[in-house]
Amino acid sequence: MWPEPIELRGTHARLSPLAAEHLDGLIDAVRDGELWQLWYTSVPSPERMAAEIERRLDLQAKASMLPFTVFDAAGRIAGMTTYMNIDAANQRVEIGSTWYAARVQRSPLNTECKRMLLGHAFEQLDCIAVEFRTHRLNTPSRRAIERLGAQLDGILRSHQRSADGLLRDTAVYSITAAEWPVVKAHLTWQLDRPRD
Repeated sequence: MWPEPIELRGTHARLSPLAAEHLDGLIDAVRDGELWQLWYTSVPSPERMAAEIERRLDLQAKASMLPFTVFDAAGRIAGMTTYMNIDAANQRVEIGSTWYAARVQRSPLNTECKRMLLGHAFEQLDCIAVEFRTHRLNTPSRRAIERLGAQLDGILRSHQRSADGLLRDTAVYSITAAEWPVVKAHLTWQLDRPRD
């Protein structure tokens, strides 16, 4: 399997391989902000969380996803993220299917999670590029991806159908291996600078 499950630890967050026993904590986290009600993204509702865990673990068994549970600095479950659309032959991954409880949004947690995932992808897995995708109209997600230092590759128009049947335009971003040292320095600066 490439990549293999791993735990990544930082100051503000810990990424642990997704497990069925994380169910109750993930339900609590998704209720914080009622994230499943956002129309432009797909976040599991409390009632669908067990099925979502099972879906992600099934994709992991098929080597197309490596899912993580996100823990905050206090050790409380704060959300989910994944390496997905894994292309082992070309050493590419997408970081996606990410959501966080409202209480940790706009905190250092997301920046650190992305730095850990990107660092592992480029420094241990020797990825040539890491991709990010989001709904064209998901402005908060697009701005967060851009703050990481990712470049817009383009918009896939009428790319896929959402659960309600509407067509989604997908904004595709990436960071290449050659860009990683500068992006890493930028993310480190963001994490180290004083915050209001």
